[in-house]
Amino acid sequence: MDALRVVAIAQNVFRETIRDRILYLVMLFAVVMLGAIVLLPQVANQAHNKIIADLGLAAIHFLGLIVAIFVGTGLVNKEIEKRTVYVLIAKPMSRAEFIVGKHLGLAALLSVLLAIMTAIFLLGLWLVQAEIPLLAILWAAVFIFLELVLIVAAALLFGVFTSSILATLYTIALFLMGHASRALLQLSNLVEDSGLSKVFEVIYLVLPDLERLNLRDAAVYGQIPLPGELLGDAFYGLVYTILLLILAVLVFARRQF
Repeated sequence: MDALRVVAIAQNVFRETIRDRILYLVMLFAVVMLGAIVLLPQVANQAHNKIIADLGLAAIHFLGLIVAIFVGTGLVNKEIEKRTVYVLIAKPMSRAEFIVGKHLGLAALLSVLLAIMTAIFLLGLWLVQAEIPLLAILWAAVFIFLELVLIVAAALLFGVFTSSILATLYTIALFLMGHASRALLQLSNLVEDSGLSKVFEVIYLVLPDLERLNLRDAAVYGQIPLPGELLGDAFYGLVYTILLLILAVLVFARRQF
């Protein structure tokens, strides 16, 4: 795999997505934060601060998720519809380089988007003098990024073998099931049917446990998991992302143009 070709594809994705005015989401986020600070009822100071912190992290996650899903699922299909994929594949470029470059480009854009929104969010917390540890917020933002990177990999996987609409629906379903997979594991311990219990356990093992990448609730209360737990969860997210990218490359390699 040629790193220069991967970087070139990533840069192209970054520039094209910027041209689509995706950074307007930052303006939307700033308006949401300003509205929250001004319009939320002035309840007890500590509760008010936690409401703003919870709303800010939820907005960062939601807006990043929109980009990861709706842009990610169209990265490959857009090239196919415009027929530019024929030119790219005809060049001395492997399909693995194509997929990895697309993923890295959107991941880079998400990192910039999240960094700007997090900075605005911290400014909002500073304006209301919220007593929430900076480190907890930053760790929550890092793990939001790890989750979104995983979602982009899933969007690419679905996008290489189906239409953008279906890929979007599949990715949304994976996101929802990923956050509910831990509940399925708990349900497997409650059902009496051993066969059904095994099915739930297999589903849990196959689906990503996205709750492992969710530090938002803990950050609102200023809590940070232990270093070993942080490292293990981050490693889990990265490994799952790599596996999804490998599957995307394998499926894309079998696709005929």
